[in-house]
This record gives sequence, C-alpha cells and structure tokens, in this order.
Amino acid sequence: MATPAVPLAKERTMNARLFILAAALATSFPVAGARAQGAPSAPSWMGEMHRDVNQAQQKMIALANAIPESAYDWRPSPGTRSVREVFLHVASDNYFIPIAMGKPAPESSGITSDMKSVAAYEQRKLAKAQIVAELEASYKHLHQGMGLTTDANATETIKFFGQDWTRMRAMTLTVTHLHEHLGQMIAYARSNNVVPPWSK
Repeated sequence: MATPAVPLAKERTMNARLFILAAALATSFPVAGARAQGAPSAPSWMGEMHRDVNQAQQKMIALANAIPESAYDWRPSPGTRSVREVFLHVASDNYFIPIAMGKPAPESSGITSDMKSVAAYEQRKLAKAQIVAELEASYKHLHQGMGLTTDANATETIKFFGQDWTRMRAMTLTVTHLHEHLGQMIAYARSNNVVPPWSK
C-alpha cells in the first residue's frame, strides 16, 4: 500500500522548523566553547602560598598596630623573646629566607647569609612605628623572593641553612614559620589584654 503524500504546505512548515532547530544548535556550540575558554584556570600552588602569607601578614601587622608600645618590651618569662623581638624576628626572616631563593636582603637591613647579621637586626631598639614599617617592608620583600619560585621549578634544589632543600620545602617552612609566630603573638597580645582586631 502506498504511503499517503504529505501536503506541500505541511512539508514546508516541517522543513522550516527543522532549519530553525539546526540553526539554533549550530549557534549554541561556539558559545559553549567560548565559556570553556573563559573559565577560570585552576589555582596554582605558589598562588595559594602567596595568599596564605598575605593572610598571616595582615594579622601580624594588625597585632603590631594594636599592641601598645608600652607593652613592646613585655616577655612571658626570662629568656624568651619580647614583643618587640618577635616582630623583628619575623621581619628578619622575611629578609633572610629569600636569600636562598636568589633574592638578597636590602642593604639597609644589614642582613646577609651570616646568621650573626640576623641576630644583630633583631636586637635593634626601634620604636613601634619603625617596627610596623619594617614588618610591612619585609613582607613586600618576602613576596618578591617567593616570586622566584614557581610551580614549574618547585622541586629544584637550593642551599637552605647549608643543606639541600627543594624550593617547595623552603616555601612550606616559610608559611609554617609565619603561622607559628602569628600564634605566638596572639598569645602575647591576649596576655596584655589586647584582643586581636579580627576577633572583635
């Protein structure tokens, strides 16, 4: 039995609908491709390191500003670092650690690869405003030094404290060191009735 013929008008309507559907599908693919190209790239390991240092930096400087200068010589017990000395210790390491990365400390700091120069820096008698300024400058220097390490060269070996370390290990130490002293300074602040500004 023969298949009944489709009326011409109905056939034209069906063809028009198919054409519109095909055109819609064709234009949707470039848009999807464009979205894929514009999608944010995965975060880099060193990018996350910089972000973490930034957070520790903001809190440390906030504490340096919040603790009154009259408490800068306070220490929890004899033989431990004072408030002033901890802040200067953090700043000194921010200058010292990048030396191993290939970024010398600024000449004005007096810090070299000799640990005696680090000790001398930490014993300076600076006013609170000067210490805050030193912290800010040292963190800027640290980020510059960190910039010499990338995801690509993170496993490269460097001399660190006279030993062979990977850049990755040195970066991990840098971040943990900053958080160690941030926790210390939070305890120092609260011992002097100073509430960390971000906790209020």
